[in-house]
Amino acid sequence: MTDPRAALIATARAMRPAGLNRGTAGNVSVRDGAGFLITPTGMAYETLTPDDIPHMTLDGAAIGRRKPSSEWRFHRDLYAARPDVGAVLHAHSPFAVSLACLRLDIPPFHYMIARFGGDTVRCADYAIFGSQALSTAALAAMEKRKACLLANHGLLVAGRDLDEALALAIELEELCEQYWRACQLGQPVLLSADEMAAVSEKFGSYGQQ
Repeated sequence: MTDPRAALIATARAMRPAGLNRGTAGNVSVRDGAGFLITPTGMAYETLTPDDIPHMTLDGAAIGRRKPSSEWRFHRDLYAARPDVGAVLHAHSPFAVSLACLRLDIPPFHYMIARFGGDTVRCADYAIFGSQALSTAALAAMEKRKACLLANHGLLVAGRDLDEALALAIELEELCEQYWRACQLGQPVLLSADEMAAVSEKFGSYGQQ
C-alpha cells in the first residue's frame, strides 16, 4: 500500500511541471484517519521526505518535526465540513491569480465549468493568507462546489483523492486561461442555466463507472 505521505509529496512535486506553482507557493493535503496530512510551510517540494509531512487533527493540533502550511485552516475546515473531500490543493497559478486579482467569478463560458459543481466558479472574498477569515470566505465560495478562486491570491480545489484534486486544479487553471484569452477578443457568449443543467446531468454518467 502506498504511503500517503509519499503520495502527497508526489502530488506536490507534480504541481510545478503542470504549470500550477513555482517555488514554495501553494500547499496540498490529504485526509488521513480522523485528521489530515499537509505539506509543511516554506519548504521546497523537491527536498521533502515523508518525515517532513506533519499530521494535523481537526482541532488544529500538528504532530511532526515540521510546521504545517500557514494555510492549514481552510484545509481543516473543508475536511470538517465536507465528508466527500479527501484531498485539498491550493496554488498560485498565473491565470487563476490574474482573474482572482480582478475578483471575478468565472461564468459559464464553457461547459466544463460544470465539472466543479455548478454554473460558475466563485471568487471568495479577500482575507489575509493563513487566517480564519480566509477559511470562512473560502468555505462560503466552495458551497456545493469543488473549486473557487481566492481574491488577490490564487485557486483552491477539493477532490475525493489526490489524483482528482490535481486534475481539478489543472482543469481550473486551463479554464482560467481560456476565459482570459476569450475576454481579450470580446465578451464571451455564456451558456444558459438550462444548458448548464443539461451538462451537469450528463456528467452524472460520464466516464468509466
